[in-house]
Order: sequence, then structure tokens, then C-alpha cells
Amino acid sequence: MPSELQPWLVGAIFLVGAYLCGAIPFGLLAGWLRGVDIRTRGSGNIGATNAGRVLGKPFGALVFALDVLKGLVPVTACGYLLSRPDSPWGRPGVDATACLFWIAVAAACVLGHMFPVYLGFKGGKGVATSLGVLLGIYPYYTLAGLISLGLWVLVTLVTRYVSVGSMTAAVAFPIVFAAVASAHRQAWGAGRQLWPLHLFGIVVAALVVYRHRSNLGRLIEGVEPRIGASRDEGN
Repeated sequence: MPSELQPWLVGAIFLVGAYLCGAIPFGLLAGWLRGVDIRTRGSGNIGATNAGRVLGKPFGALVFALDVLKGLVPVTACGYLLSRPDSPWGRPGVDATACLFWIAVAAACVLGHMFPVYLGFKGGKGVATSLGVLLGIYPYYTLAGLISLGLWVLVTLVTRYVSVGSMTAAVAFPIVFAAVASAHRQAWGAGRQLWPLHLFGIVVAALVVYRHRSNLGRLIEGVEPRIGASRDEGN
């Protein structure tokens, strides 16, 4: 780390940069390329599901990939910073302070997507960006993130509800991570070092479920559209 930069300044730069990166509305930008404001079409959501329904599956896949990357890139860069011998925050698995800083950057990405400053703090539901930050917190979250991704695919295909798949994967993630962390406790350290990672997994799950509260209401009423229906709610 450059000696002329104070740790608090480097930390602030990472946090602000992560939020601004997470706030980039790729779904909206993709729509503009096609001359469409996806906020006025379909579910009105700027996420990948609505982008795919309004703009076509290739655009939906592109938006999903970009939303994943805007979580993955800042968190991976932060992980590299924490791996340096001169890191003032310590190292994850050894120092809880390092874990706290890492998840703060991850949280900034997710909150940027959910509440983007560019769009009056009205954003997406954070599923793809959450996946990106989970994969970026390597190796701690990566395996649990991949397992949760597989669960999302399976539940979505079986139920044909994107919202059900998203919420199921979100709720499962902290449970899967706890199991993976327990299996690797000798290499990763005890719970007192990793408690910020456990807490963040629970908070992310709660946020994703909260952002799907309108979907929950429609599921209870039996009117939630399935994949391919005209009103599929975007993520």
C-alpha cells in the first residue's frame, strides 16, 4: 500500500467506489441501447429477469453477467488488498477486522444495486450482484455461493418462479456457508474470526427476501407469474 495514503482514506475510496460500481444500472443502459426504458415495461425492474423479458434472452444474460461482475470485481480487488503483507486491516480468517472491511465493501456493492444514487435510490433486487460479491470473497464464500447458485437454478426450473428460486438460494446461503466454514475450521480459523462473514450471509439473505416482499404477496395470493408469463417480476 502506498505509504502516502492513510488506511482510512484507502478504505473510504474502496467503499465509495464499490457503491458507485454496484449502482451502475446495466439493465437500464441495455434498454437504452434498444431505445426502451425497461422501467416502463414489464415489471418495471432494472434487473436481468425483466431485461431478458423486455429486450430478449441474450440481453437478459448480458445484464445478469454485468450485474454479477459489478459485485465480483470490487470485492476481488479488496481481497487482493487484504492479501498484501502490508495490509493495515489484517487478513481474513486471522483477523475479524479484515473480514469486516471485506464485507463492508461487499455490502456497498449490493446496496449500490438496490439503492442506486443515479436512479433516485430505486434499483434492483440484488440477486446477481449478491452472487458476484459472494464469489469474490474467495475462498470463504465461493463454494457456498456456487452451491446456492445451483440451488437457484434447480428451484427456478422446478417451480418456474424466479422469485422462489432467488429467495430459496438466499435463505440457504448462510446455512451452507456455516457448514462449509465448519468443515474448514482448521484452515480458516475459529468462529470468532469469521463471525462477520456469518453475519453478512444472514443480512444478505434477509435483504434479498425483503426486496422480494411484493413477490411473496403475489405468491400468497396465487397470482405470481411464472417464467414465460407476461408479468414476470425481474430481479
